[in-house]
Amino acid sequence: MSKAVASRAAQSKTTQGVREQALEESLELLKTITTRSSFYARKFAGIDLATIKDAESFQALPLTTKEDLRDAYPLGLAAVPPSQIVRIHSSSGTTGTPVIIPYTAKDVQDWAIMFARCYEFSGITREDRIQITPGYGLWTAGIGFQLGAELLGAMAIPMGPGNTDRQLQMMMDLQTTVLGATSSYALLLAETIAERGIGDRIKLRKGVIGSERWGEKMRTRIASELGVDLHDIYGLTEIYGPGIGINCEAQTAMHCWDDYLYLEIIDPDTGAVLPDGESGELVITTLQKEGAPLIRYRTRDLTRIVPGDCPCGSPYTRIETLIGRSDDMIKVKGINIFPAHIEEALSVTEGASSEYQVMIDHLNGKDIMTVFFETASPEEHRPYIELALHQAIKDKLSLSVVSKAVNLGDLPRSEKKTKRIFDNRY
Repeated sequence: MSKAVASRAAQSKTTQGVREQALEESLELLKTITTRSSFYARKFAGIDLATIKDAESFQALPLTTKEDLRDAYPLGLAAVPPSQIVRIHSSSGTTGTPVIIPYTAKDVQDWAIMFARCYEFSGITREDRIQITPGYGLWTAGIGFQLGAELLGAMAIPMGPGNTDRQLQMMMDLQTTVLGATSSYALLLAETIAERGIGDRIKLRKGVIGSERWGEKMRTRIASELGVDLHDIYGLTEIYGPGIGINCEAQTAMHCWDDYLYLEIIDPDTGAVLPDGESGELVITTLQKEGAPLIRYRTRDLTRIVPGDCPCGSPYTRIETLIGRSDDMIKVKGINIFPAHIEEALSVTEGASSEYQVMIDHLNGKDIMTVFFETASPEEHRPYIELALHQAIKDKLSLSVVSKAVNLGDLPRSEKKTKRIFDNRY
């Protein structure tokens, strides 16, 4: 076992044992958090933390929200003196006050260790050549991919986003074996490679994909067109960045690193902690973070903790591939809808591609939801595919929509994240 993977969990026999130890470290964190963090000194004012001794009392602590973090702008989250902060990152959100996350040197090193572990769990080695297409700068993505590659000892090719012609030229000339990207950009690259007929010059064998959820149909299409094994990488700026979890070669679910994180799943409406196996919102407590430790942080990501041990033998806790975000939900005619619902309907609709766009309008006193989807089928077949998708959505959601087929490539492609749902009612 390599240095990057070796950890406390390596000595544990079961996932349950690892999670119990992570809880113990969370409880230990409470002993010093208010003396180190003015943010938590205020948040936990009036709470006797000495009484928090088990999971039940820990679950009674108030949740930390993104609004709390915005209120701490610019450096109110810092739990160390400014002289110990070596870097800052900011969340990629485009609305509201930015969230600024300070990192110490240890935080940066810990993040590199976790990311290198992600590479290793997905079967990537120091012999690989990793082309990094996510953005650099205040956003955490690109530099996280690079940190992990360098610690692993692999060749990092830090391209950043955009300039597809240059991306493909470097991919061919340097014989890139691993692509790091958003699913939207991976699809764009796959389509461009197919259009140009250069697949025989592409040496990719793995794709490490993150930053947005993606459906099974899109996954299958990217994997097939690029000829790669795909791995979902998980992370968010508030909790280091990408690299806090990945699905291993067993391809069952995403392992998250319990030696750095304690995970809970809550009911997003009530805040009550849910048992393993039930879907809800992921809540994370950081165990080792110095610059901006977070306790019971609401990620807004919807998933579940997968019970039991992974076939790969690793005891690290697994979470299901994200089904969406609690703040991504839209309501049409009283029905709660997530992007995953549309993707699942597309997956059972023969002739429909993975790409879609949803428009919601309010016309003549009624909500109208139109689902545009791409297809390669000829014009005469499209009415049947439209009807099939309409029925698949109705079966799943008890909601009638307008389904409209368009040509492959007609819907927008993105070098970052693709916006798929547009609510024009407000």
